[in-house]
Amino acid sequence: MQRVHPVAVVGVVVSPDGRVLAARRRDDGRWEPPGGILEAGERFEDGVAREIHEETGLDVRVERLTGVYKNLLRDVVVLVYRCSPVGGTPGPREETSAVEWITPEEAVRRMPPVLAARVTDALAGGPPASRAHDGHALL
Repeated sequence: MQRVHPVAVVGVVVSPDGRVLAARRRDDGRWEPPGGILEAGERFEDGVAREIHEETGLDVRVERLTGVYKNLLRDVVVLVYRCSPVGGTPGPREETSAVEWITPEEAVRRMPPVLAARVTDALAGGPPASRAHDGHALL
């Protein structure tokens, strides 16, 4: 039997002043960069822009891939892209209870380690990171 690995896409949206967009999930209260499962037939960049808009109301320009992450417990592969805002008004939506622009340091304090790593990797520049995790901590 062949295993299926769901693919998710996440956007680290960086404002001109260096803040990042964080969304608080309604289901578990966690702060994280917006994202979700890629739809069938959807291009990676289109999925990132769609997920960010659905979760925050913000329109973005997808700039570049900054990391590939695999949750070894759930077998989910996540592609993370750095993005910049181009329109819309950020605010809570159906899946999010709050949306805020926060500093990278706040992201590290508010987000679980694996989610904070997505932000720091996106801000670091250089080649995309490749990391494994257990859903909370990097392995």
